[in-house]
Order: sequence, then C-alpha cells, then structure tokens
Amino acid sequence: MNTKEPNFSSLPTHGKSNVPGRYFTYLNPFNFRKHGTKAKAFIALLLVCFFWGTTWVASKEAVSHMPALQMAGMRQFFGGTCYILFFLLKGSRFPKGKEWRTILVLGFLNFTLSNGLSTWGVKYISAGLGSIIGAIFPLWLVVIGLFGSQTKLQNKTILGLLIGFAGICIIFYEHLNDFFNGDFRFGIFLSLAATWSWAFGTLYTKKHAASFNPYFSLGLQMFISGIALISTAHISNDALPYKEIPWQSWAGIAYLVIFGSVISFIAYLYALQNLPTEQVSIYAYINPIVAVLLGWILFGEMLTPFIIAGVLVTLYGVYLVNRSIMKMK
Repeated sequence: MNTKEPNFSSLPTHGKSNVPGRYFTYLNPFNFRKHGTKAKAFIALLLVCFFWGTTWVASKEAVSHMPALQMAGMRQFFGGTCYILFFLLKGSRFPKGKEWRTILVLGFLNFTLSNGLSTWGVKYISAGLGSIIGAIFPLWLVVIGLFGSQTKLQNKTILGLLIGFAGICIIFYEHLNDFFNGDFRFGIFLSLAATWSWAFGTLYTKKHAASFNPYFSLGLQMFISGIALISTAHISNDALPYKEIPWQSWAGIAYLVIFGSVISFIAYLYALQNLPTEQVSIYAYINPIVAVLLGWILFGEMLTPFIIAGVLVTLYGVYLVNRSIMKMK
C-alpha cells in the first residue's frame, strides 16, 4: 500500500512471535539492552501514528510533480539502502539459498506491487481516500481466507466485514460524481489492487516466516523493489531525468525515507518491545485520520460529515475484524 509501513504480520512482537525468539533478541538491529519506560514507548507510538499517516500526504505532493512509479522506486531504493548499510556495518550476513525466494516474493507483493500501485493511485485520488482504502486490507484477509480455510467465521468477524464495507459506501457517496472521471476510477482500482497484493503478501509472510533476520530482509525487499520500479519507469519512458525532478519531489522523497521509513521504523520497534501488540496496532486506525485531516488542511481535499462518518464506521469495522482474528490465533 502507499508509503506503507513494512509488513510485520509475522515478525517478532511483544509476547507472540512466528519467528524464533532468539532472532528477536540477537537480530533486532536496535537491541535495546534495557527496556524503556512506558512513557517513552507511548511517545514512540505517537510518532508512528503521526508520521506513517503523513506519508500519504508526502507521496501525494511528490507524485504531483513526477511519475509515480519512479518516485516510489526512488523512495524504496534510498530507504532500502539505509537499512542495508546499517546491517552490513553491524556485521549481518546476506541471505542464502532458499531465503532469497521468500525475500523476492515478498518484495514483489509488498513493495513492487502494493507500495508501487498505492503510490501511483494517489496521483489520481486524494491522499485521504488512498489511506482509507489502504486501511481496509484486513477485510480482504478474511475474504481470501473464506476460499481456503475451514474455520467458521465468528459473528463479530461477519459484523466487522459488513460495517467496514458499509463505511466505504458512506465515503463513496460523496464521490459518486467522480466515478464519471476515468482518472478517478483508475486511481481507485490501483489503490484496491494494492490492498489485495498487501493481503496476499501478509498471508505469504505467515506461511513462510524464516529464521533469517526479518528486519534486514525488509531492507533487501525495499532495495530490490526500488530498482525494479525505477527500471520499469525508465523502460516505459515514464521517468524524468534526475536533474529535472523538482525540489518538491526531492523533499517528498527525503521525508518519506527519513521520517516514513527510518525514524518511524525505529519508533515502531521501540513501541513494539515495550507495549502489548494490541496497543501498538492502534496506529493502523489513526494513520487514515491523520492523512484525511492533513489532506484537507494542506491540499484542500474534501472533508464533509459523510466522509468523517464513513471513516469512523470503516475503521470500526476493521477494528472488529482485527479483534476477532486475534482471538482465533
């Protein structure tokens, strides 16, 4: 999804992990030897809630002045480079053999497709709308699971699905006329496709959680995907010469790398180590609200009672689905 936070669905968390515990302790790049206070952890969580919400707006500004795939590729390339250099300095090893297969598949699903498509999508729709669509991906996890799982859905899950989609309908009530615009329809399709890719990437992550350093893996996924997206932009002749990229786009890319990837990532890990996973997960509900409000303030994006109500209803539906999924684990 757009400027997305990394897919941590199978990475070590506070209390639960699909990755062996020793990797959480030994391979954690920030390895805080002494756990911080809860106050500091809450501050870190607030930073995540805010900065990951602002990335949608930063992406919107950046792609307003340059091709979207080129911008997404540059953001991922520089962000991935920061991670890789850090781990190399820490003496981490590169993956071997079959470990590369998981990295390549996840890089394709989570960054080349999901982040690339969602970034492309906000070129045609508002940052707020893109963030709302991005937030509904847990609903697709349930829908996809219906085709391959024999587990009976809980009533709360079904209710959450219905409420979530009802919220989307409320939001799009304000955009009915926009559907006559081909660019708007294309942006919606790209944003939805990004959530599908993210959902499949999440499911793949859960089935192929490896012992290889998952954090280093994220940097490699971003780096490889960045090269793929930049190459695609140049091959399709949809790329600006680097000297012609305006300062607004460079500023947006720098913001996304520094605040959207590096600082927010450190804050997320810190919060994750010192707070319960359920508390940390609230960032997913606050990010769209931040994006909607900033889009309204900075770009004059539409903000009406219907949109406000639709956002709250949608996020409540996603919340119910997430809660029911957690209880089934």
